[in-house]
Amino acid sequence: MKGEVYKRQQEFNSGHWWFESRKEIIFSFLKKKIKKKISILDFGCGVGINLKMLNKFGSVYFYDRNKKIINEIKKKFYSPNFRYLKNFNRSNKKFDLIVALDVIEHIKNDKKIISVLHKKLKKNQKILITVPAYNFLFSSKDRDLHHKRRYNMKTITKVLKKDFNIEKKTYFNFFLAPVIVISILLLKILSINFISMVETKPNFIVNFIFKKIFSFEKYLINFINFPFGISILIYASKKN
Repeated sequence: MKGEVYKRQQEFNSGHWWFESRKEIIFSFLKKKIKKKISILDFGCGVGINLKMLNKFGSVYFYDRNKKIINEIKKKFYSPNFRYLKNFNRSNKKFDLIVALDVIEHIKNDKKIISVLHKKLKKNQKILITVPAYNFLFSSKDRDLHHKRRYNMKTITKVLKKDFNIEKKTYFNFFLAPVIVISILLLKILSINFISMVETKPNFIVNFIFKKIFSFEKYLINFINFPFGISILIYASKKN
């Protein structure tokens, strides 16, 4: 991602309806799956938005290619509970869970990185990924975020099926999807660049309403698979 994107995420992620809701949904999902303390890798951790949440489930290692951001995270999360995974490609460290939240779409060879992550998991252990949905929504926002693509359920399943057995696959950000789809398509037609608009925290009322609607999905995510949504969640176990 561009430096200004990291900067906006540092400044606005706290309290922002999208980041906070996604965090609550992921926490609710993992709470049903994890019954003991485990080792976790937050792959592509960005500015560290999810580290404290993941730490509730065990020890957290983090990795991102942006060294400047990593140095800031190491200062902010100076604790044995949070560790930077040095020399990612050469490290022999293996994990019980790897999370890659809105990361895979940034990587040109998505199948290759999934195979790499497969090797960094312990036997029969899990991966949790989220990705943006629907290529017809690919816009200037995706280009600014250095996305290579968006996915549908068929394409993301194809990326994972060689290395993982999928246990859960669902769209999410379901209830707000009609509003967001219409907004993105209109902004695309008008050729308006809107990255800063969506990543900057909106006024209190809009932020409150959107967060209430989006975060409500945390009560449903373990029990249903949403038929569509702005994002996709996949939870899968390693094939050995």
